[in-house]
Amino acid sequence: MADRAQLADFLRSRREALQPEDVGLPRGPRRRTGGLRREEVAALCGMSADYYSRIEQQRGPNPSEQMLAAIARGLHLTLNERDHLFRIAGHTAPQRAIRTDHVNPGIMRILDRLDDTPALVMTRLGETLRQTRMAKALLGDQLKFTGMARATVYRWYTDPRSRVIYPEDDHPIHGRAFTAKLRDAYLAEGSGSRSAALVDALLAESPEFAAVWAEHDISAGHPEFKRINHPELGILEVQCQTLLDPDQSQSLLVFTATPGTESYEKLQLLSVIGDRVDV
Repeated sequence: MADRAQLADFLRSRREALQPEDVGLPRGPRRRTGGLRREEVAALCGMSADYYSRIEQQRGPNPSEQMLAAIARGLHLTLNERDHLFRIAGHTAPQRAIRTDHVNPGIMRILDRLDDTPALVMTRLGETLRQTRMAKALLGDQLKFTGMARATVYRWYTDPRSRVIYPEDDHPIHGRAFTAKLRDAYLAEGSGSRSAALVDALLAESPEFAAVWAEHDISAGHPEFKRINHPELGILEVQCQTLLDPDQSQSLLVFTATPGTESYEKLQLLSVIGDRVDV
């Protein structure tokens, strides 16, 4: 059974501890107290302010697992806090795995401050969990994919359209890097995992992948400096910095360009051009 009093008190404490700057919101001159307002949390969770308010006021229906997951993301809860939230709401805490869509709160706070920079959070399988609007303008919508196509390596070997983002001369090095990352995930997760399922599917569907996989090249990696092929701006030379979360199951990728260069000027234009659309 849900403990409505504990649930309300816990949500209130987490909301009051979270500052506007933590989620990319302006503090504003009229904010008298710290923490977030209920309507702000509701917006972050993708639910109505009335629904969220009733939970804090110990009214209304007990939130479903889907609603609790949305609240955990909106409040930037740690995994331990998320599990606690589920338990006091009368649900079993989600099973933890190496692969999770629950973004590390520290990583999320950094991403929220990078609205004017191309940046995205990815799993070790190359599945995009979050991306900034500038990342969408540079790389396209990386959140639209479903199933195995969520993994970059799967799209690389099964959908030729996924390769237009890089100049053709750079395809071999990226293909080997994607394959090496998949092997790293496979070694960490073992048989019966999602990475193992990806390997089996790609071995069956792509002779190219099978040939690269057979080389057992574990040293291949993406170059720090990448060339991105944009349909309107042409080639951008960017530097990709990667920040790993503590358990190294997710990474934050940030794309920058050297100030004063043509690529730097092109990056500034992304906010004007808007979302990337490939022909």
